[in-house]
Amino acid sequence: MRDPYRYSDAMLIIPPPLIECLRCFDGRQTDLDLRALLVRITGDLQVGELEQHLIETFSAAGFLEDDTFAQMKAGREREFADAPKREPAHAGGAYPLEIAALQQTMARYMDGAAGRPDPSGGLIGIAAPHVSPEGGWQSYRAAYQTLGPELKDRTFVILATSHYGAPEHFGLTRKPFVTPLGETATDTALVDRLVADGGPAVLMEDYCHSFEHTVELQVIFLQHIYGPDIRILPILCGQYAHSLYRGGAPEADERVRRFLEALGEMAAREGDRLFWILGIDMAHMGARYQDAFPAYADRGVMAEVAERDRQRIARVVESDSGGFWSLVQEKRDDLKWCGSAPLYTFLKALPGARGELLRYEQWNIDPQSVVSFAGIAFTKP
Repeated sequence: MRDPYRYSDAMLIIPPPLIECLRCFDGRQTDLDLRALLVRITGDLQVGELEQHLIETFSAAGFLEDDTFAQMKAGREREFADAPKREPAHAGGAYPLEIAALQQTMARYMDGAAGRPDPSGGLIGIAAPHVSPEGGWQSYRAAYQTLGPELKDRTFVILATSHYGAPEHFGLTRKPFVTPLGETATDTALVDRLVADGGPAVLMEDYCHSFEHTVELQVIFLQHIYGPDIRILPILCGQYAHSLYRGGAPEADERVRRFLEALGEMAAREGDRLFWILGIDMAHMGARYQDAFPAYADRGVMAEVAERDRQRIARVVESDSGGFWSLVQEKRDDLKWCGSAPLYTFLKALPGARGELLRYEQWNIDPQSVVSFAGIAFTKP
């Protein structure tokens, strides 16, 4: 067991016979319930010492909702809020830590990406994956090869999935983003404007930025193309859970409506001074994602998923935000598109933007689980 929020650095190994005991730590069952379960598992009436050991171990690790955890949480969040920079969280994992190795890897991903002509001159944004670049590099390349040198001086608005953030909220930060390739500035003036106009849905210095990968991976590709001396506006988009599970449009929530209006006003006001980057994945299917079946890229059930993915993508490229969201709401998004909120946010902020699907892929993230993703280019209405 480990903490994906990184409030705790601990990693606990639970003996398989005791895993069932975790069900007792749900805030509803009592010490007596835990004790009775331990007696049944061990066949021993004297389980007091084992019971106490479990409780103390979980508490010390920060895995119980108690004072120890509260102190860890407050400390980590304060540490991020006070830090001058957003340090790299995934160097050495999702991509190489050493500069030379990273440069070679990025050159391999982008090899042959000589640029894609934009005859209309109207390119305003792209959607790229946030899956591991080693698995999704061809879709990353399809999207990022559309970016020309004329875009370098724009502010890159990165609308990215917040896997752990609060639903119906948007995480902002003023911190520069550091990677092995250098330090990239955040456009603090635009952050301040969104904080002022965006209302209570804004989470300032959202702690999720400290470990979320969805912005960081876009920064790596932007730095590879332009160098670190660029400006970004990183926005983590929480899931539109109320709309997904209760119906209605996301902006029926007053907090969401106010933020979308503020973002749309910023898009209209800043115009060509901005370029939009969406860091999104699509379907998540198979054993890893709690499905009762194994999933294999491009065959079996994933062939059906591909067709449904393409129906949603068709609504996106036609700038049909309502039609797209209706498809997402079907079966409460049984496809588990983690990029639906950033996509909808973009479609509402830039109504009428036209899209073009550049590449669609499925990738087995493990032997029985698949993620789908795509590269998409967006142009002016």
